[in-house]
Amino acid sequence: MTSIDESNKEKLRSVSVDLNNDASLLIDIPDALCERDKVKFTVHTKTTLSSFQKPEFSVPRQHEDFIWLHDTLVETEDYAGLIIPPAPPKPDFEGPREKMHKLGEGEATMTKEEYTKMKQELEAEYLAVFKKTVQVHEVFLQRLSSHPILSKDRNFQIFLEYDQDLSVRRKNAKEMFGGFFKNMVKSADEVLISGIKEVDDFFEQEKTFLLDYYSKIKDSTAKAEKMTRSHKNIADDYIHISATLNSLSAEDSTGNKKNLEKLSDLFEKLRKVEGRVASDQELKLTELLRYYMRDIQAAKDLLYRRARALADYENSNKALDKARLKSKDIPQAEEHQQHCLQKFDKLSESGKKELTSFKGRRVVAFRKNLIEMAELEIKHAKQDYTHNISGLFPLKPSCSFCLTIFDLLEFFFFFFLL
Repeated sequence: MTSIDESNKEKLRSVSVDLNNDASLLIDIPDALCERDKVKFTVHTKTTLSSFQKPEFSVPRQHEDFIWLHDTLVETEDYAGLIIPPAPPKPDFEGPREKMHKLGEGEATMTKEEYTKMKQELEAEYLAVFKKTVQVHEVFLQRLSSHPILSKDRNFQIFLEYDQDLSVRRKNAKEMFGGFFKNMVKSADEVLISGIKEVDDFFEQEKTFLLDYYSKIKDSTAKAEKMTRSHKNIADDYIHISATLNSLSAEDSTGNKKNLEKLSDLFEKLRKVEGRVASDQELKLTELLRYYMRDIQAAKDLLYRRARALADYENSNKALDKARLKSKDIPQAEEHQQHCLQKFDKLSESGKKELTSFKGRRVVAFRKNLIEMAELEIKHAKQDYTHNISGLFPLKPSCSFCLTIFDLLEFFFFFFLL
């Protein structure tokens, strides 16, 4: 069982998406409790809006409740022209649990100190996964609360205010198959409507950009995950090296004993360095990339809905031409054509606003996270070289060198993302 509280709140910040929350509706998740495969979130709301019964309240929610809210928003016709914030991924603690199980099986082959350090590392990894799970659920709600239209949704208000269990059940096998079939139909539909000529250069450019951008973000995510795993693996290797050197020093009665102890201490400090670097990269880069993979897909879904509306409008024009040729059902065909045109125009108008907002939001978010990551790594480098490793290797990093690297990182990523 794992939980968080306000004292650990600042350590949770993993995904920064520049929400610019309106002070009239502030939402956070100050507490959560993990029980086996379930995470119970405490959703806290402060508001000055008269549509709510109280100015401040908290309600218990589970992951299925968040999925229900996301699905209701996606299925609401009035929101077809909006980028619906991506649903938070399902909590997954299998990785850390499997590693913990393997560690227990290999306990007999390790020293007590080595086993204790490995266990501490895995417990920290499990806690990090738990904290990220809480954070992505919180970001989903904050994205909704910061949106001028979605923040007023009735189901969203019920989610925030209703203090009883929402009784949202998991999807059964039939519903899951139906969802899978629906996605297959959507994929086939996308292929069919892709042949329709775009009538607006803005959306044509956005479509080309998003497809290319998604591919690059996906590739960057895989590389960032690989980099983070490498740092974690190095940290694990340092545990074994440190423990081995410590065992050798305990058995050594010569003048090398102090040197072995000092070297063991060095690798322990290096382990902490690698652990912090891995944590920073996971929170400030890898997790952000994962989030924007989902957010880009949400933007692509908006383009799909608009393309579907365009296809419906063109089909209504063909139906109207046929009706006029046959001199039959002309008023109904004209009415249907006008309805399709109005829907398409509405999606186009709101879609331009949403996609423009998306562009500004992602640039600010990436710039902020990359600057924070660079600052953290410079901070760790200065501290560890100055206070920890200088005793063995009297080398200090050049401050101007660090700042040059920082400026280059900022310029490169900001320029690339524009």
